Amino acid sequence: MDLDAARDLATHGHAKYEKLIAGAQAVPAPTTAVAHPCDESSLRGALEAAEAGMIVPLLVGPTAKIRAVAEHCGLDLADHEIVDTPHSHAAAACAVALVRSGRAELLMKGSLHTDELLHEVTARETGLRTARRISHVFIMDVPTYPETLFITDAAVNIAPDLEVKRDIVQNAIELHVGLGLGAPRVAILSAVETVTPSIPSTLDAACLCKMAERGQITGGVLDGPLAFDNAISPEAAAIKGLTSPVAGRAQILVVPDLEAGNMLAKNLSFLANADAAGIVLGARVPIILTSRADSVRTRMASCAVAVLFADFRRRTIQPELVA
Repeated sequence: MDLDAARDLATHGHAKYEKLIAGAQAVPAPTTAVAHPCDESSLRGALEAAEAGMIVPLLVGPTAKIRAVAEHCGLDLADHEIVDTPHSHAAAACAVALVRSGRAELLMKGSLHTDELLHEVTARETGLRTARRISHVFIMDVPTYPETLFITDAAVNIAPDLEVKRDIVQNAIELHVGLGLGAPRVAILSAVETVTPSIPSTLDAACLCKMAERGQITGGVLDGPLAFDNAISPEAAAIKGLTSPVAGRAQILVVPDLEAGNMLAKNLSFLANADAAGIVLGARVPIILTSRADSVRTRMASCAVAVLFADFRRRTIQPELVA
């Protein structure tokens, strides 16, 4: 890469996120229950999203801790409501209850473990369950790739079976459509591009593609199994003789399991300078997941994705996502 190309990449490499953030700022800001924002990164992330006009935060957690963090970090809480709870578990339960009651339209993870929040989300009687399995999507802004790249599931479902993978795929397709990105090209990843009984993920890929043909998965174009290179590189797809709308041009990458997806997303982040916004789908409302290692841009993008998808769902009827 020459110097001019490197400068252009540095300047324009993350424009995909800027479009999402601008889109979120153009729709009504939803009230967002922020569960246990008791460290600088989670509290600052919520307040910056509010300052940008994307959300109206309800800060749920121990009031003394939240105020102490704000004072230490120079953050202004004057215009923001705090719902007091004694500890992180209570904050998770209260934040979910605020969504169930209709007081909040989005849920955001603060400085508590993801499992602690999702335990309350998936509680049968008091949670936010729907007919759909919940799943996670990384929305990747990869400077060297022309598309906004989704990777799913790399954070929730450890070793999904075929039925769960069906929901994972459908959740990701609906997010892609809901963000205004159109009907996506979906690559079902494996180690090889041929159906091989000794590699179970290739069988799942073939079944998912057949399910799409029969209307069990809708809204996107599927192909698989595809190896990673065949999914994202037109040259690699051509060498293998693969001709499909998806091969070499994928917009959603469906991984065989959580380990593969987590390593793929982190490889892109640390070796390709990619940003990875995160959201959990399949519950009654979108759930914003952020990490302490996330940049400000990534945190803002995670909020933007959830806001845009909530707005899309507000304007559409999705019976499968009704409890």
